[in-house]
Amino acid sequence: MNIINCTPHPINILGEDNEVILSLPKGEIIPRLATSTKKVASINNISITETVLGEVKDLPKEDFGKFGLNTIFIVSRLVLSACKDRKDLVVPNELVRDSEGKILGCKSLARN
Repeated sequence: MNIINCTPHPINILGEDNEVILSLPKGEIIPRLATSTKKVASINNISITETVLGEVKDLPKEDFGKFGLNTIFIVSRLVLSACKDRKDLVVPNELVRDSEGKILGCKSLARN
């Protein structure tokens, strides 16, 4: 099965001993959720706003073959949340960080 990174960051998938078992470069296609901002109030001359979420843009189509999915796409958590009907979308899960908090990789990929 193909795994395609659709995020602007390289992703390392780590094994049980935190060794890199798969390294994916940053994506060439980055799906994004359209957003707009709506002012809802003002406090002490500071605007209070709400973000209105729209449609997902630039999301690859599902890739099915004779025996099911051929490809899974790693996307942002926001895109995953907006596409609850898609079983081919995943996000990095179980993040592993170094002593300074920098992300080294993830132990798994999660879906809806």
